[in-house]
Amino acid sequence: MSPVTTTALVLFAITYVLMLAFQKIRPYITVGSAIIFVALGIIASVSPDLFGEGFFTLGGGSYSYGFAEALGEIDWNVIMMIAGTMGTVYLFIESKMPQLMSDILISRMPNIMWTVVALSLFAGIVSAFVDNVATVLMIAPVALAFCKKLNISPVPSIICIAVSSNLQGAATLVGDTTSILLAKQANLDFSDFFVDDGKAGMFWVVEAGALVSALIIMVMFRKEKTKIEFNSRTVVEDKFPTFLLLGTVISLIAVSFIPYKDAAAPGQFYKPDITNGVLCIAFFVIGILRELLVKKNKDIVKNAIKEIDYYTIVLLAGLFVVIGGIKNAGVIDVIGNAISSLGSGSPFLIYTIIVWMSVILSAFIDNIPYTATMLSIMPVIAADIGIEPKILYYGLLCGATLGGNLTPIGASANIAGIGILRKEGHEVKSTTFMKFGVPFTLAAVTTGYLLIWFIWK
Repeated sequence: MSPVTTTALVLFAITYVLMLAFQKIRPYITVGSAIIFVALGIIASVSPDLFGEGFFTLGGGSYSYGFAEALGEIDWNVIMMIAGTMGTVYLFIESKMPQLMSDILISRMPNIMWTVVALSLFAGIVSAFVDNVATVLMIAPVALAFCKKLNISPVPSIICIAVSSNLQGAATLVGDTTSILLAKQANLDFSDFFVDDGKAGMFWVVEAGALVSALIIMVMFRKEKTKIEFNSRTVVEDKFPTFLLLGTVISLIAVSFIPYKDAAAPGQFYKPDITNGVLCIAFFVIGILRELLVKKNKDIVKNAIKEIDYYTIVLLAGLFVVIGGIKNAGVIDVIGNAISSLGSGSPFLIYTIIVWMSVILSAFIDNIPYTATMLSIMPVIAADIGIEPKILYYGLLCGATLGGNLTPIGASANIAGIGILRKEGHEVKSTTFMKFGVPFTLAAVTTGYLLIWFIWK
């Protein structure tokens, strides 16, 4: 490796270690690392021999990474999609429509077992279109209500809702940040998650995993046959936020049939790269303007803007710049070649390594920075072994998204669920969580792992 590649690799490793050690300040760590990468790029262009002759030379070229280039690495489409969707979801939650949907669902269930299964599947369906944490915040209070009424522990129910929410986030383009990142890297649009190149998309793989994991929940709750009486229903007075969320999803589906510039035929109309992000922001802006000008509700506007996950947005922005820096320094090629050598050139073995390595790592580290990094490495691995990278993309998403359910700290939805239980006076041990999380994860990942291979091999 050249000196600049080695330096970039060390800096990247330090960045990851610091993110693991100081999770509360991860955005500051990535931004600081991004500044260092840009500074090295500026030094390389101004004084290429400052650290010795040939320090900034690699692969016959030289390391170059300026401020404008770094800004270009930030995917503003992804950033706007996250911000706009989260804002609209907050308005949707405040309308109480999710609670009403849950109430209707529970009122039709015969006993506790079927209620937990139904709530978990319902959480998964909602999570396919709404942020995972937001889904848990919507549905967990309903589970708490019926558990209090029956005087039973809410811990198992809330854990099942959390892991199910995390599972289905990979089903659609807007379900999870990892899906948005995948779509950007693999040039996928909303419809590609359902049918991609004439084959079943990620949506059907995830749903198959959800059905298998539902059987696991049924087995674990098989003795809970107490009947439930649930007569009261939440009243929804404002359905407009529901239409906003539906409008966001339908618009994303509609524009998915218009290609981006890279995929368009000569002379064919194509959409700008930030189309999806602009749509998500536009529906959110419509919602807050209505609250501000029509309903005169300034508080909900302030809260909606506050509820946007700026932590994740800043983290991703910094990470995009860092990944661009290590890419320019040749680190991506080094990591990709190392993984390829582990699999001895066997596509199935490398695919297997990627899936299960992602499961294990995502059980302990945040899957957003991990996925963002690994997505850049997949094309290098695919080129090394002579296959299309799509099967590796899907395997990565399967392992990184579902692997977070192994432990209580592996996914934000799990942390949110445990936080709700803590407020209710229930301390959840890791062993208690893993009693549900491990069989759920193994069932869902194994299903996805096999389906993706047989569909895309």
